[in-house]
Amino acid sequence: MSSNQRHQSFAPLIHPDSHTLILGSLPGAESLRQQQYYAHPYNVFWRLVYALFGCEPNPDYAQRCGFILSHGLALWDVCASAERSGSADTSISAVQANDISGLLIAYPNIRRILLNGRKAEYEYQRRFAALPVATVYVPSTSPAFASLTFEDKLRSWQAALALEL
Repeated sequence: MSSNQRHQSFAPLIHPDSHTLILGSLPGAESLRQQQYYAHPYNVFWRLVYALFGCEPNPDYAQRCGFILSHGLALWDVCASAERSGSADTSISAVQANDISGLLIAYPNIRRILLNGRKAEYEYQRRFAALPVATVYVPSTSPAFASLTFEDKLRSWQAALALEL
């Protein structure tokens, strides 16, 4: 097992018209290597987000980012940096949080936050529970969270997006 290393998150992917912020925990090893959100080939994030709108995922990362933004979504992580061995959320420690409060001030159209996985939910609730924005846990798109089928995850994400803002 490799020792813990300090990892940094990416800049937020956001637009002034974004209404829903999707927060993960911290990019995994493959995402960091490629400098792309949700780059692991078995992470179902992009497949799921495209399915929410009845589309097939585009293989081009820049097009994927544009797709997210064109649907009022934004991406970021709860952790600005943290120590982690490998890519498992369970090994995240020594968290420094992103300035989510500042982001919400800078982008006042954000009215809902989807917390992608239990670690994102835990770290968010620990630091930002008092923020005046609706939050919804959604099942992790990570390949490590295989106890739900893709269809089950899709139904949960659909329900979260269907909530009134």
